[in-house]
Amino acid sequence: MIPRLRVLVAVVALVVAAALTSAADGAARRSRIASRLPDREFWQLVVDASEPDGYFRSDNLTSNELGYQRVIPDLLSRAEAGGVYLGVGPEQNFTYMAALRPSLAVIFDVRRGNLLVQLMYKAIFELSRDRAELVSMLFARPRPPGLTAQSTAQDLFGAFSNAPAEEGLLKQASAAIEARLVKTHALPLSTEDIEGIRRIHRTFFIRGFAVRSQPTYAELMTQTDNAGASRSFLASEANFAVMKDLEARNLVVPVVGDFAGPKAIRTIGAYLKAHGATVSAFYLSNVEQYLDQDGKWSMFCRNVAALPLDPMSTFIRSSSGRGIGFGIGFVSSLGAMAAETKNCGAF
Repeated sequence: MIPRLRVLVAVVALVVAAALTSAADGAARRSRIASRLPDREFWQLVVDASEPDGYFRSDNLTSNELGYQRVIPDLLSRAEAGGVYLGVGPEQNFTYMAALRPSLAVIFDVRRGNLLVQLMYKAIFELSRDRAELVSMLFARPRPPGLTAQSTAQDLFGAFSNAPAEEGLLKQASAAIEARLVKTHALPLSTEDIEGIRRIHRTFFIRGFAVRSQPTYAELMTQTDNAGASRSFLASEANFAVMKDLEARNLVVPVVGDFAGPKAIRTIGAYLKAHGATVSAFYLSNVEQYLDQDGKWSMFCRNVAALPLDPMSTFIRSSSGRGIGFGIGFVSSLGAMAAETKNCGAF
């Protein structure tokens, strides 16, 4: 290759690399969200945005959506990386967050119990050096030998399936979780909150991977997208590292709130606007079903319309798969947030 051509190729490569980096990090650069929220600001945002504890018919300690990874390739082509992620429920959010790498994530749920689940995970992510340590602490099982950074999710859960849970490990892990939240982060958790986190952790200890009998935790973590790529937050050390980093920087904020409530989504929307941030994705699960049943979808729509959106802001939703070729279960799909809510009015 002649020198001038070699230089031209190098320049083109640099331009392409810069363009790819810009596409991935553009939203993050425009945002004024801090790279780390101080503990006090993190907790103040939780308090300011949260509504009173609400009711749902089940605890939902784990997801029941097996196909939630299938939309991730399409999601990555629609939603801008580095924006703000909004979601509902427990651990399925981590997989979407690992894919989108948001600058900030806010997890809403009508139940304070989900806030406690999220705080438990926060501490465990921060305390764990790798995926195996997270599984060990979450289920209070000794770490099996032979697991490495290259182990697949199937390897991980296959190895742990032969490791019985131990009461001593549960007590050790629970004490570490409490210390991380109350001492390290100085979160002013009530006695009821601490007891709630202990009960949730003990449930994982007692039930093991069958926290929900179907699908199990192992089944959720070992699913793939339609191309067979494993994308769960425990599928790779890289995915785990994204979540560990976000949690350590206080950038996963749990909020108690009804999607159709007067405060939670509106307060977060005002915070995002004040910091020049845009929502890239909002995972809804199947909450819209209940909003429709209760006649509250229009209130939810107005709340969403008050968020800072752009044409790439994307809904991630789930619906029943019965009768449409997917069998019994849930089917995930995507929607354009701005287009779907443009006629709601953000009043």
